[in-house]
Amino acid sequence: MGRPLLLDAWERPATTVVCCVCCAVWWYLNSRGLGYEDVGVSYRKAVRERQLWRCVTASFSHVSFVHLLFNMSSLWSLGVVEQMGAKGAGWGTVWYLRYTLVMLVGTMALVLATTHVLVRYAKLDKYDRVTSVGYSCVVFGWMTYVAVKGAPSGVLSLFGAARVPVNLAPFGSLLFTSLVVPQASFIGHLAGIVTGYLVAWDAFKWLDTKATSLLLLGAVAAAAGTYRNGSNDSAGFRASLVSERRSVVASVFPFFRKATSGDFAGAGRRLGGEPAPSRLLVSVESADA
Repeated sequence: MGRPLLLDAWERPATTVVCCVCCAVWWYLNSRGLGYEDVGVSYRKAVRERQLWRCVTASFSHVSFVHLLFNMSSLWSLGVVEQMGAKGAGWGTVWYLRYTLVMLVGTMALVLATTHVLVRYAKLDKYDRVTSVGYSCVVFGWMTYVAVKGAPSGVLSLFGAARVPVNLAPFGSLLFTSLVVPQASFIGHLAGIVTGYLVAWDAFKWLDTKATSLLLLGAVAAAAGTYRNGSNDSAGFRASLVSERRSVVASVFPFFRKATSGDFAGAGRRLGGEPAPSRLLVSVESADA
C-alpha cells in the first residue's frame, strides 16, 4: 500500500506550494484568455524592452494543460529532496528553497545570455522573438541534481510517461521532450541541466540565509522595477486586440458598423488619444520551457 498523498504533501511543503501556485496560475490564464504574449518571456521583451518581470511570470505560467501536467508530475517526484533533510547540507526544505531560487535566476540568465549570442553574433534573428513559458527549467535543474547526488529509488518518473534510471533522467527527458514536443525550449531545458550540475557540484554551497535573502530581494526589485512599463505594453496589446475584434464584428454584422466607425466618443482610438491601428499584426513563436 502506497503512502498517503497528504503525508507526502506535509513532508514536501515547498513542492506542494509550487505545484499549487502553478496550477492556480494556469487556471487564471485560461479563465482570462491570456497566453504567451501576456506572460511569456522572450529576448526582445526581457532584454530589449527591459520587461524583466516576465522572467518571473513565465517561470510559473503554463498555457497548455498537458505541459502543466508533465511538469508538475516530474516536480512532485523530485520533491524527495525535501524529505531527505537527514542527509545534511544540500537536502531538506531549506536547501530546496535556496537552490530553487538559484535555478530560477540561473536558468533564466543562461537562457537570455545564450539567446544574446545567437541573435547578436550568430545572426539568428528568429530567436529574438521566441516566447517561452513553464517551470521546466527548474524541473530539469532538480532532475540533474538528483541524478548527480543520487536518489533512494534509483529511478525517476519521466514527465509521468515513463520511469528511467535516475542518472540518465536529465538527458532522457531532454531527448523525450525534443521528440514529442518539437516546440519545447531546447535552450531552456539545457540551461536547467547546466545549472543543475553547478548546484550538484556545490558551486552554490556557500549560499547562506543572508546571501539567499539578498538574491531574492534583488530579483524581486528587478522584476518590480520593470513591471509598470511591461504592464502598459500588455495593456496596449489588449487594446489593439479589442479594436481588431470590433472591426471583425462590424464586417460580419453590418448593423454594428455605425457603432464601431466613430459615432461614439473615443471609438477607434487607444487610451491616451493615439489612433488605434487598423490591423493587428502579431508575430510570436511560442515555446514551452
